[in-house]
Amino acid sequence: MEQMKQENRRPVVVGIGELLWDLLPSGKTAGGAPINFVYHASRLGGEGYAITAIGDDDNGREILGELDKNNIRYLIEKLPYPTGTVRVAINGEGIPQYTITERVAWDHMSPTADAVDLAERADAICFGALAQRSQQSRETIQAILSFAPDSAYRLFDINLRQHYYNKVLIEESLYLANVLKMNDDEMAQLKELFGLTGSDEEVANWFMENYNLKMVVLTAGAEYSTVYTPDKVSTLPTPKVEVVDTVGAGDAFSAALIMSLLKGMPLEEAHRYAVKIASFVCSRKGAWPIYA
Repeated sequence: MEQMKQENRRPVVVGIGELLWDLLPSGKTAGGAPINFVYHASRLGGEGYAITAIGDDDNGREILGELDKNNIRYLIEKLPYPTGTVRVAINGEGIPQYTITERVAWDHMSPTADAVDLAERADAICFGALAQRSQQSRETIQAILSFAPDSAYRLFDINLRQHYYNKVLIEESLYLANVLKMNDDEMAQLKELFGLTGSDEEVANWFMENYNLKMVVLTAGAEYSTVYTPDKVSTLPTPKVEVVDTVGAGDAFSAALIMSLLKGMPLEEAHRYAVKIASFVCSRKGAWPIYA
């Protein structure tokens, strides 16, 4: 009976970091990379939780309503700082460019006992560099992550934005992670930052060997994506779709990949499903499209 309960249990999937309003030309939509990850993981069968902070303001109350409406559980502090916002401009190819508001609530998160308890039972945790731009949130995120089980996927979706990162922060995060995800621009930035040369596969292997990672995920926009593990490499072309915008597509890719692996799918099958979900998100507006 206990084994049956375990088999029927939904994977516990956690996103720690920024929750914000993406201020798009067409209007505002809820977002923030780690919470986008949770949204899609929840849609795909996970028990999703957001760990973040908001302001005691209209934007904060409204974004809580969005979480409730989408059945996303959360551990959220209300703090005397504004709720996060990002102004998003979309270029002709549907690629977003971000202007991120500073000194907002998620820059001031603290490591609550409930957040630690949640980390201890997580099957997957997603975090990035952006929410670690302040010392307080950086210490909080790293403290919570340190309680995650060794067996959990600890996904560092690097998300390099503006000037909000440095090599020390990236290294600290890699030591807490076991999966690294980046896009092709971020691959170039990491090669420069770490003084690396060689092919993408050689660089991915270097990160796996030096930081004890089980996987490196590389997305190259409209061209292809590759998933590297110590024993396998899976590369797939990106399907051609009519792009509305690419906001949240990478987070959807990550969620579909991790959820598929948690369900026991082989790497290549999980990768194919991740590509399919990311393509679907590109064909819809915003980071949280409705699943049919």
